[in-house]
Formats: sequence, C-alpha cells, structure tokens
Amino acid sequence: MANAAMDPFTSLYRCQIGGADIISYSYTDMPWKLLGWDIYYFFVYSWALPWVLWPPFTYGSGELDELYPTFQNIFCVFMHLVLAILQLAFIIALPLTVFLPVWMAAGGIGAFLLGNWLLCKLLNGTGREFSSDDVFAAQLPEHAHEQWVFVNGVAVGRHWFKSNLNRLALTFKRPVLGIHNQTRGILFDVFECLLQRNFSYATADVRITYRLLKNILYDPGKSKVVLILHSQGGIEGGLVLDWLLQELPQDLLSKLEVYTFGCAANHFNNPHRHAFAQNLMKEHPRFAIHTLLTETSFASEPVVDGQRDIDAKAPAQDRTPSRENSLSSSRTMSVSKDRAIGHIEHYAHSTDFVAIWGVLHFATNRTNSPQIPRFLGRLFVQSTGGGGHQLNQHYLDGMFPLKRNAKGEFIGVEEENNEFMNEVVRLGEEGAAMKNIREAFDITYAGTDGFGTGESSEPVEVHGMEHRKRGIVKRKEVRVKDLSRLWLYRDGKRPKDELPPTLVGEYGVARNATM
Repeated sequence: MANAAMDPFTSLYRCQIGGADIISYSYTDMPWKLLGWDIYYFFVYSWALPWVLWPPFTYGSGELDELYPTFQNIFCVFMHLVLAILQLAFIIALPLTVFLPVWMAAGGIGAFLLGNWLLCKLLNGTGREFSSDDVFAAQLPEHAHEQWVFVNGVAVGRHWFKSNLNRLALTFKRPVLGIHNQTRGILFDVFECLLQRNFSYATADVRITYRLLKNILYDPGKSKVVLILHSQGGIEGGLVLDWLLQELPQDLLSKLEVYTFGCAANHFNNPHRHAFAQNLMKEHPRFAIHTLLTETSFASEPVVDGQRDIDAKAPAQDRTPSRENSLSSSRTMSVSKDRAIGHIEHYAHSTDFVAIWGVLHFATNRTNSPQIPRFLGRLFVQSTGGGGHQLNQHYLDGMFPLKRNAKGEFIGVEEENNEFMNEVVRLGEEGAAMKNIREAFDITYAGTDGFGTGESSEPVEVHGMEHRKRGIVKRKEVRVKDLSRLWLYRDGKRPKDELPPTLVGEYGVARNATM
C-alpha cells in the first residue's frame, strides 16, 4: 500500500455535543449585525467564487449533469447569464433613483421586477412539488416505509431540479419527492439567502416543506424520512427543523435523517433529549456507547397527585385511566444516540464558495470565537483536489459516482474506484475554542452502522494515530465509507440496523426497530 501520508484525505469534523458553552450568536444575534458580518465574509471568501462552476467539463452523469451540453442546459445557462447582467445593472442603477420623481422611480423598479419575474418563469415553470421519474427508481416493497425528500439550492429552475431528483433516485434506488425552491436569478437568490438566514425569513418553499414533512412524519406508515438538502436548501431545511423541533413529539422526530451538500446555512439544531446523556457524552464518551437508556411510553397520561380523588367523584367515562390499566411499551437505545433527530451529515468541498460561506464557516468555527456556533451533525470536507458547487456534476459525481455497463447504461454506484469514499479520514483542526465540545471519535465510528449496538468495542484510531493492545502496536486507517451513513443507502441498500423487522407499531406510530 502506498504511503498513507501521500494519499488524498477527507477532513472530518465530529458532531457537537452541546451544552452551556454553545452560544450560537451566529443566528440568534441582532439581524442587522448578522447581515453585516455575512456581507463582510462574502467578500473575504470571494476568491472561491470561480470554483462554483469548476470543473465545468466532467460529465459523470451524462445529460443529468447541469453543464452537459444539451439544449435545455445551454438555455438555462444563457438565461442565468442574462438575469445576472440585468440584475447587476439594476443594483448599480438603483441609487440613482433618488434623483427621479417618486412615481417614475417606483414605476421603473416595478417594471424591472415584473420583467425579472417573467424571465424566471421561463426557468421555473409552474408547480412546487415534483417527484423523480419512475424510470430512474420505482417504489419497491422493502422501501415502502421510507420517504425521501429533497430541497434544492440557488439558481435552479425546473429542468435542473428534475435532473437533481432523478440523479438522487438513480443513486439510492428510491423515489424522491422534491420541493422546488424556485430561482429569481443568481444575485436575487443570494439576497434571499441573506434574508432567510439572518432574519429567519420563511419563504413559500420553506412553509411548503414544513407542511409536507410534518404530514409525512405523522404518517403511521412511514418509519423513516430522509431529507436531502443542497446549498440554499440547507438554510431552508434548518428553518424547517427549528419549527419541527418546537412542535412535533420526539418519537416522530426520531424517524428523520438529514443529509446536506454544500450547505449555506448558519446553524443546524439537534438537541439531546436528556441532560445526563449530554454530560455523559462529554465526560465519559466510551461509557456512553455501552450505557443503555430504556424509556417507557404510556397510551394514556399517568395519574397525578390528587387525580384519584377527582376520579372517584366523576362519572366512569370521564375518569383518568390508572397507570396499572394503561398500555405501555419500552425501547432501549445507547445513550450516545440520545438525539431528537435520528441522524445528520454534511458534505462539503473545501473550494466550494457556498460551503465556505456556509457550513465550513459556521460548523468549524474558523474564527476561533469563544461564542461557539451551533451546527449539529458530522461534517465531511473533501480537502484535496478541486470541487465545485453543482449537486449532480460536482457533489454526486465526485462522492457517489456512477458506473456503466458495456452498453453505456448506468448500473449503480461505483464502489471499488470511488476516490472520495476510499479517502483516509483526518480530524479537522479548528482552534482551542472547539476543544472538548465534539463527540469522541469512537462514538462517530459506532454511530454509522448499528448505532449503539456495541459492535465497535475497541478504541478506533484515525490516520496518523496508533494504540497498543497487549504490547502490540496496531494502526487502523478509517476511510470515509467507514463513517458515512448515507453511503449505506446506495443502490437501494440500507444500514444493518434496518434489518427486518423494520417497523414497530406503537399506538399508531411506525418507527424503526432500533429507535
């Protein structure tokens, strides 16, 4: 094997634990202050803007790639160039309107916005909710209990949105339901991002996504909901999660898994369900893996003090059921899995401007601020080589590349020659302020497949680290595919902790057997 020091590597930032040290002013501070910092860092990171479309001439997904030279793709690129030029001219000319009569300035601005909307209509078409085409992935009985949902990023019209849905369906062999975050042109989309993440402004697609996810999570026939977010979709998904965390019962939230690519959000929430579990994860992480938490659920409310006297005087039909007569069920899980949302992962390129301005800035605390941002979920950063921002052409083609048969037909995800998934993992460095606030690597390793089952009983080392066992020095190189839970869903597969029976009924709520 070649010298591992010369091999490409992926930086891993383990999930935050949480606690009093996490004071996320990255999204709770005064909105105008946040906006000012966002604009400042936009220019600080502007060196990476050319990488958004780079490399432009690699087409691993063929016509599904955004820049593949088809008529529709060329039309989309042309329209975005026209919109960018017009919007830039509008922004430059806008201050000059102060010298015009009010009626003339208002009329000119209104005329431009109407024209911009009409041009964008050519890209967006009609409708907000779409599904992937059956030719890429049909609904299979073994996946009937799952629902996959996708929200896109900036500058994506209907054609590119459908290509995203079909590429995801082709990759994971499951139908994908999409909420279209319609484009208003690249520059106006960036302004919308600033409003969404600094003012918590919920646009129509945020509200539609919230309604849709809430309905699916309440569906007793669904035990798993996988939410995939790209770019601006990460901002919108983060807002939706905030709402869901405020309202939904946590046994429903535990059905949800979230995966982002090039995320532009400034925060991601996923609190622990119990304070003692959070403390144990921080102080004794290996003990937390093997400590089991058993919870008992009751079909009715338990009796409170004084209730029995009230019930004795009330009609039989109005009495509170006693604890002895209540139906109950229990579930056992590792303390290290004591989170409201089942699982969160983020994927980013180290040269992707949107990721640098979003997840890499806020999840890694590059400024070494003592006011640590709150960005939950493990983060994989492809640190070597170039990587753009387009979902299909850069992220999926680079991280989940497809293979073809002799006829040129796609036959699944490339496994053996997948450079990204075979890259060695190194722990990301980010300054003293982040010390001891991330989960132990053992927990990250055990939390990919069979989370909390105890299968990973020995300490796990990452690249460049060694340990001794019975006097023998051992070294284990951990690669991305060993830690990526999303990788376990490729080609219709599923994690080991999803083995039948996959559904456990609990008072009308379908859940995974391990939840």
